[in-house]
Amino acid sequence: MIINPYFTSMNKKNNYLKNSFSNYDKFPFINIIESANTAVSGWKDTLNTINDKIKNSNGSRIIVTIDFYPGVFENEIFEGLIEPLKASHTFYTGNYFKTEEELLELTFPNVTDDAVFGYMTRLNMMDFFDESKISQAKADLKNAQDLIIVYGPGATCLSEKSDILIFADMPRWEIQMRFRRNEISNLGISNKNEKASLNYKRAFFVDWRVADRLKKKNISDWDFVLDTTKKNHPNLIEGESYRKALNMTVSRPFRVVPFFDPGPWGGQWMKEICDLDRSEENFAWCFDCVPEENSLLLKFGNIILETPSINLIFYKAQELLGSSVQARFGDEFPIRFDFLDTMEGGNLSLQVHPTAEYIKEKFGMPYTQDESYYLLDAGDDAYYYLGLKDSIDPESMIRDLKVAQEEEKCFDAEKYVNKWPGKKHDHILIPAGTIHCSGTNCMVLEISATPYIFTFKLWDWGRMGLDGKPRPINIDHGSKVIDWDCKEDYTKNNLINVIERVAEGDGWTEERTGLYESQFIETRRFHFSTKIELNTNGGVNVLNLVEGLEAIVESPTSDFEPFVVHYAETFIVPAAVGAYTIRPFGKGIDQKLIIIKAFVKQ
Repeated sequence: MIINPYFTSMNKKNNYLKNSFSNYDKFPFINIIESANTAVSGWKDTLNTINDKIKNSNGSRIIVTIDFYPGVFENEIFEGLIEPLKASHTFYTGNYFKTEEELLELTFPNVTDDAVFGYMTRLNMMDFFDESKISQAKADLKNAQDLIIVYGPGATCLSEKSDILIFADMPRWEIQMRFRRNEISNLGISNKNEKASLNYKRAFFVDWRVADRLKKKNISDWDFVLDTTKKNHPNLIEGESYRKALNMTVSRPFRVVPFFDPGPWGGQWMKEICDLDRSEENFAWCFDCVPEENSLLLKFGNIILETPSINLIFYKAQELLGSSVQARFGDEFPIRFDFLDTMEGGNLSLQVHPTAEYIKEKFGMPYTQDESYYLLDAGDDAYYYLGLKDSIDPESMIRDLKVAQEEEKCFDAEKYVNKWPGKKHDHILIPAGTIHCSGTNCMVLEISATPYIFTFKLWDWGRMGLDGKPRPINIDHGSKVIDWDCKEDYTKNNLINVIERVAEGDGWTEERTGLYESQFIETRRFHFSTKIELNTNGGVNVLNLVEGLEAIVESPTSDFEPFVVHYAETFIVPAAVGAYTIRPFGKGIDQKLIIIKAFVKQ
């Protein structure tokens, strides 16, 4: 039995150590040495840099375009940069949008009146502009002279050609925080006082899709990238240096910046292992590798620029994903790793994910959330729910779920759903359509496909959300996708610890641990006390050190700097890396380590 040094017997119920020691890196950065002097920080230096660029531009007519990603603090950029530039003419894109009423009507088929779900929009940024208004603005812009500033969301739709193009970007996690603080509105809508979950839904189904299509079109043309993630503390980097940094990132292993969030079922494990704020009631989630949501930290000299990691996919998809994965998924990162912490917490909601056909028809998503639970840790009494009892009647189960929801009665989950004991290093496979949830005293590394939010909650154990209100339940959707044939024997034989040893050598073994045969993700688990040799084989790899304190990832041909990973850290090895090795290192040098790797089946 392998014992992680983090853990000792705290009590009979949970065998994890509440230890002050943690080497989990919450702020991993990529050191961009070659472009160290191409970034500046603060509004004063940002303004001076842009002024110098304007002075060095040829001609008496200069167009500076500052395109905003939805979610930036527009007033901060106006006061810190636009107003001090003292342009002869300014054009703000918000003045040329359609009316709010028109935009609400335009986007309703995507936003819908559902509390959680919508439909992925096919709209583009130009669809938000009033045709007559923007035509007049373009005519006025054509006649303007001297220094001209075009700014706001979709600014490149108006200016089209600029002498200086600045992109003010914003990571999605910070956007969500601003929604929660009622600080920002959605694109073209004055709704900052709306419920944050509705702001998020509109952003997810509309704003981000629209803005990302424009971002992908222009990313190669940016002269500067402006990071205003931290209020009143901007960072500015030259566009060429920024793109060089992205090129460097896809040539080596790297981590994105994890973020943590509380929940009604949250636990205490991540507080200790990830060194989080002990005064918080709990932490339920950690998005440790969801590039569409996470950030990258790029270090230029003494300045650390925060940028959405999705930009890496937009700019270098083939190098990151590999040609075959990109051909299948386009500019999307298809693998997600995240944490679900119920240690000393509660059960997740009883839930099911939509089938591929259902998610495509109802929500416009090309693939669904097949997933798995890998138990990083488990208490002595850990359990999870998975699959259905043999003798259940589907109509009775759905009726009881609806009665429990509508009449605030208790739903007897164990009458219908299998409850299984859980132990550390179990791997539980959860094909779409399978009823499931993690129970209390589990620390789950969730390995899944990445369609984000499409979880149909069937029962939430009669509790309230963190806002004191019931969380949305989706029985109508869920009842249409449940796999009623996923019964006890099938679950036991096909979904729980379906592990096969596929290779071994001196000091190491390799196992296939899943995922399910119909899923596009496969996982391999390596036990090792010596160096192991791996290869991306032309497709992106995502890995997590699930046992042991520390390991080092190296290039056998010294193509990248050695990369150190710690217990529970998720990291990405881009397809372009090819061959790489992993071995115990530092505090893990005398340990037997375990790492799990996920990749897209070829």
